[in-house]
Amino acid sequence: MHSTTLGRLVAAASLLDLVSGSPLSQVARQEVTPYAATVNGTYAGIHNEQFNQDYFLGMPFAQPPVGPLRFRNPASLNTSWTGIANATQFSAACPPQSGDNVSEDCLSINVYRPAGYEQGANLPIGLWIYGGGHVFGSNSDPLYNMSYIIQEAVNVGKPFIGITINYRLQAYGYMYGSEVIKAGVGNLGYKDQHLALRWVQENIEAFGGDPTKVTIWGESAGGMSAGALTIAHGGVDVGLFRGAILESAGPFNPFKYTTPQEWDVWYNAIVEAAGCSGSADTLECLRTVPEAQLNAVLNSNVTRPITSFGMEIDGDFIRENAREQYAAGKFVRVPILQGQNHDEGTAMTYRGVNTDEQFLTAVMNRALNNETAMEIARLYPDIPEEGIPATFQGRPGATLGLQYKRISAVMTDLVWHAPRRLQAKILDQYNVPNWGFLFNVLPPGTSSSTGVTHALEIPYVFNNLNVGSYGPVTQEAPQSHKDIARIISKYWINFIVDGDPNSLPPVNQTWPQWTAESPQLMEFNVNKTEVAAPIPDTYRAEGIDYIMANLGTGFGRKR
Repeated sequence: MHSTTLGRLVAAASLLDLVSGSPLSQVARQEVTPYAATVNGTYAGIHNEQFNQDYFLGMPFAQPPVGPLRFRNPASLNTSWTGIANATQFSAACPPQSGDNVSEDCLSINVYRPAGYEQGANLPIGLWIYGGGHVFGSNSDPLYNMSYIIQEAVNVGKPFIGITINYRLQAYGYMYGSEVIKAGVGNLGYKDQHLALRWVQENIEAFGGDPTKVTIWGESAGGMSAGALTIAHGGVDVGLFRGAILESAGPFNPFKYTTPQEWDVWYNAIVEAAGCSGSADTLECLRTVPEAQLNAVLNSNVTRPITSFGMEIDGDFIRENAREQYAAGKFVRVPILQGQNHDEGTAMTYRGVNTDEQFLTAVMNRALNNETAMEIARLYPDIPEEGIPATFQGRPGATLGLQYKRISAVMTDLVWHAPRRLQAKILDQYNVPNWGFLFNVLPPGTSSSTGVTHALEIPYVFNNLNVGSYGPVTQEAPQSHKDIARIISKYWINFIVDGDPNSLPPVNQTWPQWTAESPQLMEFNVNKTEVAAPIPDTYRAEGIDYIMANLGTGFGRKR
C-alpha cells in the first residue's frame, strides 16, 4: 500500500504525459491504427512503433457509477455506437483520491497487445489489479506499464495480452454497515473487478485474446482482490479465469472481520458529515451529494478511524470468512502463484519500540487478548539476528527502535507470511497446484533499515526498472538487477501463458510446487550464486504456526 506514490498515481490524465522515454511515451509515433470490434462498438487504439505494440486505453466496462448508480452494484454497458470510438487516452482515476484527473466515471479497462495479433490469435491474458489498500491507485500508473513484460514475452516466443482495470475505491467501493448489507451493495470494488472479467469474456477475442486463458494478477490490495475473486459468490467457478498470481496478499484476512454493527459507527459519521443524517434512506441521500462535497468528507478526519476498506462479509459476494471457506473447499480451484517480499512489514510497522513493555503494547494493538500477546512475545524473542530486515546489521538505535527488528518480524508474519503459508497448505490439501516465492532483492538506493519491504518486487516483475515502487528512480540498476528482473518476469510469463512457471526454463532451476511434504519457495536474491533457487518454507516456523492457528480470530485492527 504505497501511500508515498499517491501524488504520482493521479497527477495527470494520461501516462503518455507521465513517462518520458518509456514505450507509452512514444505512442504519438503511430503509423498503423489498430481497431477492435467489441460487442458495443468498434474502438481505434494507438500503435507503439518502438515496442511494436497496440494499446486500447480508457474503454469503459460498466455504466458510469454516478448519480443514482453511486453506491450501487456495477451495471453492464447498455449503449452501443456506430462508427469508431477512440481508445487513445486513459480514463480518470477513481475518487476520493486527489489529482487532476479523478472522477466517479472511472470504470475503465486498458488492453495492451503485441502488434500483429488480432482476432483469432487466441493469446493468453494477464489481467492486472492494482494495489493501494483499496483506497488509492489507478490503471494508468507507470509502475504498471505492461510494455516491457509483453516485449519480453514476445522475445521468448510466449506472447500474451496485458490488461489493467480500474475499480471503485475507499467508501465508494467498500462502504459497509447495516444499511449497505440491507441494500445488497457491499464490496462494490470487487464486484467492479468481477464485471471487468465478464467484459473480457465477451470482448477479448476481438483483440486477439482467448477468454478461456485468463490469469488474474495483483499486488497488495490487488492480490487480496484476486483472492476475493477466488471465493466470490461462495467460490463457484463460472469460468472467468484459469489461474491467479497473488503478490503480497491473498484472500485470508489476518484480522477479525468487522461486523456490520461495528461499521455502523463509521457509516453514521459519514452520513452525518455529508448532511444526510435526517434522511429516511441515507444511502439514497448520499447518492445526491455532489462529488466534490462527498470527496471532501471522505478525505477528512471523518474516515480516519476506519481501520480498513475491503474484504467484508456481505452475504453475497463474500459470504463467509475466507479461511473457513477455503478450508471447506469452496473456492475456485485454479493454479496459483503466490508469495511475499522478505521484509514486507517494515514499511508499516511501529517505530520507537525500545522495551519489552512497548513491544507488548504494540502487539496488543493487533492481539485481541493478553494471552495471545504474551505468546507472541515468547515466540518472537528480542534477538536482532532473528528479526528483520536482515539487511540491517545489529540492533537499531532508539529512534528506529531497539526492538524494531523484533516487531517488524511479527507484523510481517502476521499480515503476510502466515496467511500465504496457510493458503498454500489448504491448496495442497485440495491438490491445487501452487508455487510460492520469496522476493529478497534490495533495489539500489533502498535503505538497509527498510529492507526488502512491501511493493519492491513490482518493477522486477514487470521487467521495468525505470520506475520505483516509492517514487522516481535515483540511480540506474546494476546489471545483476536487470538480469534477475528478466528471470522473474519470465517465470510470470510462463505462468500466464501456460499455467506453470517452469514451462520455459529461464534458468537451470525448476520452481517446485509447494507441498506439505516438501514446502519450498523460490527465493530471488542477487547476492547468491543462484539468484533464483528453492529454499525451505520453514523459517520462523513456530511463530508462524501459532499465527496461522489464530488467523482471523485472535488478531484485530485497532487505531
